[in-house]
Order: sequence, then structure tokens, then C-alpha cells
Amino acid sequence: MGFLDEITGSIGKKTRLYRLLYIHGPGNGKALFLPIDQGLEHGPKDFFPNPESANPEFQLKIAVEGGFSGIVFQPGLAQKYMREYAGLVPLILKINGKTNIPPDEEAFSPLTATVEEAVRLGADAIGYTIYVGSPAQDRDFAQFREVRREAERLGMPLIAWSYPRGKEIEAKGGRNSLYAVEYAARVALELGADMVKVNIPVLDRLRANELPPPYNELVNEITIEEAMERVVAAAGKIPVIIAGGGKVEDEELLRRARICVKAGAIGFIFGRNIWQRPFKEALRMAQRLKEILLG
Repeated sequence: MGFLDEITGSIGKKTRLYRLLYIHGPGNGKALFLPIDQGLEHGPKDFFPNPESANPEFQLKIAVEGGFSGIVFQPGLAQKYMREYAGLVPLILKINGKTNIPPDEEAFSPLTATVEEAVRLGADAIGYTIYVGSPAQDRDFAQFREVRREAERLGMPLIAWSYPRGKEIEAKGGRNSLYAVEYAARVALELGADMVKVNIPVLDRLRANELPPPYNELVNEITIEEAMERVVAAAGKIPVIIAGGGKVEDEELLRRARICVKAGAIGFIFGRNIWQRPFKEALRMAQRLKEILLG
């Protein structure tokens, strides 16, 4: 069962991961997650391209009919909307979050729920955002430590949203540089996550002089395929899932997906690139992504 054979800790954690990666979704150790935490993180503006998406039942129906491995909710949405869908699609409870109203220079995502609440709500995993490089990372790491301890105690897999943020990251080539994304993947491994969500790195050669050595030279020599392989390797024994970011054209999304799978990523956590579409189009895109994962 791949990395599940490496899992230490409780039988509960391994059981939950098995449900996510083998019972639901594409199966065969692959993952396709549908996040709907953007209402908190970005505000209602993300629902404007598809007004139906403001109702979380829209995403739940996509997750069930599209055969997703899980849906990501903050606690309020899970409490209000999961009851009718309990058992039909796994829940990943996001247990920290913030709005995008304050600037990201000192980004920090406080707790919005506990691991115990995730167990009570029937979740199969929890999600936690780490802001790597933020001036607030000392508080962040300490908060993560306590969450990890509770997750181990209660047999709950911990998925890290590992995101470079803060003024120092921006001064060193930006949050999506290879330096930043590779570092973020390694931080998740070092801190004890069970799975890590990262962005695809951007090779912005015009900002090469901002990158710390040796990345300032590497960025001019490497391909995006090689860069993605480095990110996956930096995560070591924890599986990598890829964030979708803002909505892009279909063929560009699929091109990125193929690069990530070839590099060793086990899945995708695409939100806006799925639910900003009409329902049938969302299902078609989900099917194409599953074919890439299993191909």
C-alpha cells in the first residue's frame, strides 16, 4: 500500500488514510480533494464566477457524483451541511484559517477547531495551514506542535497546507519560487505532517537575482518538470498533493496536472478550478483529472 506501510502511530490513522486513498476517489493510493475553505480565506468574491457555488451543497454534490476522495470544510460548514452526506464523501476538517483582509507580511492562521471536534464530526483527516517564513512562524510552529500531538493521540491524519508567506519570502524571490515551495515541502516533513499540500513552483528567471544561492543560478538551468521533482523529493516520505490556485484554462490545468503526477505527486486539491464551473463541466474536469492520476 505504498507509503501506508511506512505509517507509524495508531491503527486509526492508517485506517482513515486507507479510506481516503483506496476506498473513495480514484483509489490506488491517489487523491482528489475538493476544498471549500475559500469563503473564509478569500471572502465571497470567489463565488462570483459561479453564483451556485456560494451554497456548499453545490460542492458536496460535485464531491459525491464526481467521486472525490474528500471534501475540505471549516467547522461551521461541516456542522451545517455534512449531515445528509455523512459517509458518502470523506470529510477533511480544516482546523485553522484566516481572512485575507490583513496583509500577509506577518501571516498567521489561528485555530478555528480542535482535533477532537474533527473526530466528533466524522472526519478522516484534518488540514492545517503553516505559513513558512512568516515572522509569526514561531507561534505557528508551536500551535502546529500541539495539533500534531492531539492528532497522534486521536489517530487523525494531519495534512499540512505548507505555504510560504511574509515579507522575507517576498524579498527572496516570492512565495511561488522554487526556493520557497521546496522549502515549504521540507518544513512539512520536518514538523511531522502526514501529507503536504503545496503549489507548483514558478520559475521566474527575471527575479533570479533575488533568490538565495544556489537557487539564483539553478532557476536558469532547470525545467518546470525538474523543479516539481525537487519539490516532491523535498517532502521525503510524506505524499505530496498539489494546490490548484486561481482558475486557469482547461488545457493549462491538465498540463500542470500531468507534470505533477510524473514528478511523483499523489493527487490534487483543486477548488476554484472545479467549482467555479457549471456542475456538468466540473464533473467532466474531475473525470479527466482522475484519468491522469490513474494513467
